[in-house]
Amino acid sequence: MGRGYIVENMVEKYLSSLQAPDSTGTSCVTGLLIGQSTSQRDLVALAVRTPQRNTDGQGSPSINRRAWISLDHLDVEWVTEHARQVSRMLPGGLSILGVFLVTVPELSKEAQNILRQLIFAVDKHISKGRLWSLTNEDVTEKVALHICTETRKTVCRTFDIRDPKSSAKPADWKYQLGVCTSWQVLTCSVGLDLLIPVLDMRVLPQDMEKCMKAEPPSVQTSTVLVKMCSGSLSLKGMVHCRAYLQSNKSRVKDAAKVIKRDIINTVSSRVEMFLEDLLMEGVDNGSVEQVLPRRVFASLPGMTLCVCDYMFPDECLSDVSDRLKELLDWDMPEDSIDTSQEAIIGRTSLKLKTTSTVDTVPEMPCDHPNKAPKSLKNYYISVAMAAAVALLATGTSLLYLSD
Repeated sequence: MGRGYIVENMVEKYLSSLQAPDSTGTSCVTGLLIGQSTSQRDLVALAVRTPQRNTDGQGSPSINRRAWISLDHLDVEWVTEHARQVSRMLPGGLSILGVFLVTVPELSKEAQNILRQLIFAVDKHISKGRLWSLTNEDVTEKVALHICTETRKTVCRTFDIRDPKSSAKPADWKYQLGVCTSWQVLTCSVGLDLLIPVLDMRVLPQDMEKCMKAEPPSVQTSTVLVKMCSGSLSLKGMVHCRAYLQSNKSRVKDAAKVIKRDIINTVSSRVEMFLEDLLMEGVDNGSVEQVLPRRVFASLPGMTLCVCDYMFPDECLSDVSDRLKELLDWDMPEDSIDTSQEAIIGRTSLKLKTTSTVDTVPEMPCDHPNKAPKSLKNYYISVAMAAAVALLATGTSLLYLSD
């Protein structure tokens, strides 16, 4: 027997509510399975279907979440992007355990091929932005659940994401009442006051991904080098962190691990969201200072677990409620959203600054010889984004040097 999955009863009700459409042909719906893994078993707390992608191509989920899609038009890229956005909403200890696929008719062979593709694509997309590495104790098996609406047959298998050639293994899928009513809650507040020099702002935007994935040096030498900085990143404020553990046989080192990962995730997510927003809006020069989005929490109905979201200064509770509903397919009333954990005075702020120490700036390409070069504002923001995320990887990795 393979891994065992103990599943909250509400997940069964949710999956059963995904009824087949009144149409002919092959249709399907995909989604994510969320919970916590241990060495012996996994607890599944939540199932979230993939929202329909907007036709305007803007990348945000559509309000129309009930439409099924043709199996031939399954958008793997959109499923993985939805997974990335949902992973930002999960506090420490909770993660995406796998994916589900509901089809009509059954299509067992095709369904398993699709599930395999989705599992590896989702993990690859999420791990791109992860600033911490998996340990030997981390579970690397992900669950693939297939449900047929005609026969109500459920097939549960797992794939090992460490091995791209891994074959499907059978797994036990069991529903149980009250799975998520007695988890331990860990909380802490962390003060940040970092000033990080950026040595070179002349990295080309197309090299941004390489910069973002650059690892911190593993060996430090006593050699002292003095270099001229071309910019800096300043990160100040107080962040609230939260993590959850199954109450059965939890260890101190498990608690330390999940809370540390939540610290890293919430800081890096906020900086990333802020820079994405900045990249779309643009600035007039190479210097910007602004408050990062505020972390808020929402309780899942009937559970002790919470999810989180990030509210920008110009947003209100209705924006957060709509976003939670779109991404998690749950109705989240505004009065269920807790905004008290991070007071306004303690919000984290980020300041990016470029100086005149850059000797040369790479020539920006023109679409036409008579056309002026593109504005440097987005160029500097792109470079700052690469530098910020890479430096955050270096800074936050220090959390793992001690318990």
